[in-house]
Amino acid sequence: MQIYLDMCCFNRPYDDQTQARIHLETGAKLLLQQKVKDAECDLIWSSVLDFECKNNPFEERRHAILQWRWLAKTVVMIDQEIIAQAKAFETHGIGKFDALHVACAMSSQANVFITTDDRLIKKMRKIGTLATMLPGEAIAFVENWYEN
Repeated sequence: MQIYLDMCCFNRPYDDQTQARIHLETGAKLLLQQKVKDAECDLIWSSVLDFECKNNPFEERRHAILQWRWLAKTVVMIDQEIIAQAKAFETHGIGKFDALHVACAMSSQANVFITTDDRLIKKMRKIGTLATMLPGEAIAFVENWYEN
């Protein structure tokens, strides 16, 4: 199972954990990362994540997130095809960086794109080209909770 987490997902543990939703999404995100460590899932990384991570003003967070790059099975570098695909997503109202993340996930044939951005999920579900989920939904998907 190949998974792509966007930067808002990687940053979730640094958000206000007193909010129930954020706390639950953080737990699910950490479970997904454990599955990467246990080789149950393959993490996909991209040059978009590199760029966003390097621009994180918090050094400790930047360092912690960037460590996941070395556990990724695939690192996607942006090329003209990805840029063209991202521009197509932008026509659906998806922002530049989100569109690049989605295009990178698609080019690497990710099984699921994981984000905490509700608006992005809503737009991607309308488009229907890539399974796009919140971290908790992604755990259920990866573990096939509803297949029985």
